[in-house]
Amino acid sequence: MYNKLTVEDVEVKGKRVLVRCDFNVPLNDKQEITDENRIVGALPTINYLIENGAKVILCSHMGKPKGNPVPELSLAPVAKRLSEKLGKEVVFAADDNVVGENAKKAVAEMKEGDVVLLENTRYRAEETKNVEEFSKELASLCDLFVNDAFGTAHRAHCSNVGVSALVQPAVAGYLIEKEIKFLGNAVNAPERPLVAILGGSKVSSKISVIENLLKKVDKLIIGGGMAYTFFAAQGKTTGTSLLEPDFIDYAKKMLDNAGDKILLPIDTVIAQKFDNDAPSEVVEGDIPEGWMGLDIGPKTIAMFKEALADAKTVVWNGPMGVFEMPNFAKGTNEIASMLAELDATTIIGGGDSVAAVNQAGLGDKMSHVSTGGGASMEFLEGKVLPGIDALTDK
Repeated sequence: MYNKLTVEDVEVKGKRVLVRCDFNVPLNDKQEITDENRIVGALPTINYLIENGAKVILCSHMGKPKGNPVPELSLAPVAKRLSEKLGKEVVFAADDNVVGENAKKAVAEMKEGDVVLLENTRYRAEETKNVEEFSKELASLCDLFVNDAFGTAHRAHCSNVGVSALVQPAVAGYLIEKEIKFLGNAVNAPERPLVAILGGSKVSSKISVIENLLKKVDKLIIGGGMAYTFFAAQGKTTGTSLLEPDFIDYAKKMLDNAGDKILLPIDTVIAQKFDNDAPSEVVEGDIPEGWMGLDIGPKTIAMFKEALADAKTVVWNGPMGVFEMPNFAKGTNEIASMLAELDATTIIGGGDSVAAVNQAGLGDKMSHVSTGGGASMEFLEGKVLPGIDALTDK
């Protein structure tokens, strides 16, 4: 479990503080931000630094420009939106090489409480390879480093790991502190019963998560497309449902080892086409030839709810069905509603589950909605996250 210095453990007044944020937000073709959750998530740390007299230098990546200045992936729209959110000008340093003349001049002119945003760190090919030269350029701008980008904590890049080695202390922002607290406690010191819900399409992408969680949970609920590989392992037919034949033996072994810890769907909503308007039926057991499973059925919803009723900690990663189609979103929405009412610590672990609870309008009813898809998955797998590991210990 990580125990890192946080932004409140260090003196920031008058210091040039470089903050690695996650401003990897979606833009439309007019360069307008279509979802600003990640910007909002960064505000507590930025506001704290402003209020405490720091000179705040922000950096982030956006998309995958692969080491080239791609105009559509500039952080200019983020600077504009941040200025509105903070109620003060955020100076945008428009350098294609990130740490260029604009950045150096803007930082040199900063007063306490000022905010500067650097250009997309992935405009530099060195960023994703953690090349020391670029880390040194970033480090040259600051006296202190704060990492608040949980979404890239599972990657060792210049703007999180490289710079941490050169600027000490390197501390966690509020967002990373919150992620460590919720995900870390859920996996390492949960209030029990601990129930994990795993969904989504593939068993293969969640093997390590299943293995790590099985050792720790009281119950593991499995839904979504990945359930059909487990169906096949039980000898059931799966029709044209999503199936990973190479993982049937693995699923069988899991079921043998898990005893009654694993709960699988007992009925399924099926259709003949992957289409919201396709006529559907509910079947128990085998899925007939020519039909595919697209959601969990009503008996399964009732069974899963019963398993969750007395839970004190719940970690959920992955939807129960094709929640993007309203007619096959019921399983996912019912589980989300149940968690919203539950007297428990409820943690939504990144990716599609976040989209699902937000689509249901229930995000604010959960104890914690993780900001990192890949990072939260690796945390749940029990892996070391380099971006957090590199920060200064308490």
